[in-house]
Amino acid sequence: MSDPDDPLALAEYAPGSAAVLTDAERWPTMDASGAARLRRWRRHPAAPDWVHATGDRLTAEMVERTRVPLPTDGWLEAHLEAARNLLAYRGRGGLTALTDFPPITRQHLVDDLASFVPLDADLDRMLHGTSSGSTGAALLIPDDVEEVARGFHLMVSLVRAQGIDWAPDGERFAVASVVLQRQAFTYVSLVSGFAHRAMARLNLDPGAWRRAGDRGAFLRDADPQVISGHPTSLAELLHPDLRTAVRPLALFSGAMALSAPLRADLEDAFGCSVIDVYGLHETRPIAVRTDDGPFRVLDRRVHVEILDAAGDPVPDGEMGEVTVTAGENPLLPLVRYRTGDTGRLVRFADGGVGIADLEGRENTVFLAGDGRRVPCVDLTQQLQTHGARGWSVEQTADGAVDARIVGGDADAVERALSALLDRRVVVTRRDRLIELGEGKPRRYRSAAG
Repeated sequence: MSDPDDPLALAEYAPGSAAVLTDAERWPTMDASGAARLRRWRRHPAAPDWVHATGDRLTAEMVERTRVPLPTDGWLEAHLEAARNLLAYRGRGGLTALTDFPPITRQHLVDDLASFVPLDADLDRMLHGTSSGSTGAALLIPDDVEEVARGFHLMVSLVRAQGIDWAPDGERFAVASVVLQRQAFTYVSLVSGFAHRAMARLNLDPGAWRRAGDRGAFLRDADPQVISGHPTSLAELLHPDLRTAVRPLALFSGAMALSAPLRADLEDAFGCSVIDVYGLHETRPIAVRTDDGPFRVLDRRVHVEILDAAGDPVPDGEMGEVTVTAGENPLLPLVRYRTGDTGRLVRFADGGVGIADLEGRENTVFLAGDGRRVPCVDLTQQLQTHGARGWSVEQTADGAVDARIVGGDADAVERALSALLDRRVVVTRRDRLIELGEGKPRRYRSAAG
């Protein structure tokens, strides 16, 4: 609950501070039952103080369009043609093929976002969302209302691909997006393209609720069909007061690396699929997996390359930086966007493309006691084998290594990492993933490698 005497309180998280539209503008197709549903959840006795109010702004025609994925035939050629007209590439000749375009980074967008927005963009369809990232300055992303709505239907298709019939079910929430942080934007909304069923963004931090027990009571009543979040917030669902409060058809994990032990714990607790989504706000979803193997690149307007430090493609199977050309968001047509994440490109037997050994941000290398350079993926394998749900491993310039882990066998982890790095590794336990840091905590740091 908002506390006016909290010295760390931020004005942008004050309830109602950013509300500017009427409900009729937020949901042009909302009927009487939808309006009643919205009132119920806004006023629910166990609801938190809603920080924001937001809607999908879809007309009836837009609702129908967003049910259908964008066609992919010939999309890349059309995408490159549109990109050639961006201000960012004005005056550059020879941009014939994809590889003629210079790779770009988040910093390019921070420095001059407008130059990557088409001059003929329909800004009346624009929403905006903030992407803080795990490195660099915050970035305000122009979102297209139809593209955002189409993302919900992508989730529906991924759930149905698991053999689950996700359709409106009474008054259950369609989806709850959960975070776990000191302050967060929270809201309750309606999904126009899903029979105006309710959805919400919820902060699971106990301090975000008026009374002890409210978060469990609210989630039990809302009974969301699908829950999405990052591993830190999904792990909070394993807390005793939440574990029995929800019965999701599926869980979606994103934004951070999902460990195999945490996936297994969530599957065991809720008896449903855990769909791991790799993507960035800038690029939208890129690839997914429902097990601990490689991510499968989605069959949508997305093209993945793996580049070396010089910006050149590496052969399939070699590690490099995941670089994405993304054409789902018409307001931000990115070409060869360097994600800062590393992985290997692999091919599935059916011809599909996958990303293996995906690690968030740079491929951190640790210095072993015998002088070997040990990539962080080798540490990941050991940590997961011994049951760690999450971790943070840091090496100082003098080579000393400290590891903090959540879950797993600390003694076994200490023995394994010490053997792997040929030096003593100090391992300490934490009870919850949030204790590793809010947002997107860095899993690996090394000042010696």
